[in-house]
Amino acid sequence: EVQVDELQRLLAGMEKEHRSLLLKMKEGEAELARLRSVEGDKLAEQDRSAQLEKEVAMLREKIHHLDDMLKSQQRKVRQMIEQLQNSKTVIQAKDAVIQELKERVAYLEAENLEMHDRIEHLIEKQVSRGGHSSRVRSKSEYVSSKRVTGPKPLPLIRVVET
Repeated sequence: EVQVDELQRLLAGMEKEHRSLLLKMKEGEAELARLRSVEGDKLAEQDRSAQLEKEVAMLREKIHHLDDMLKSQQRKVRQMIEQLQNSKTVIQAKDAVIQELKERVAYLEAENLEMHDRIEHLIEKQVSRGGHSSRVRSKSEYVSSKRVTGPKPLPLIRVVET
């Protein structure tokens, strides 16, 4: 009977140990499943990380390319602005020359009119004297045969608009 009690006690201990081992086994399996899940998550995160690194590298390359294009466009715009300013300067210089030439033409026209008036006056004087010449010269003959020197031309005065 002592042996049976001893065996029953051993059997109860074994059942208790069996239950505790089953519980530990279930806990171990759960931990293993969790670790596998974490490991799988880590692999997924590593894959995602690698993919994101590739995207970042590609975006950096695109940004670098766009920066280069932007710098090129800025250079072109600066060159165009410079050309425009140069063109404006040239146009202003040509406008000044044109204005000067207009003033000179106006002065020469006035001088020409004065010369014509003098020639007419001299011709009238010669015609009114009468008898010195057997024939009266025409204006064109008179102009070609004599040069009438008038006063020295006045200096050219420029008007500058501001």
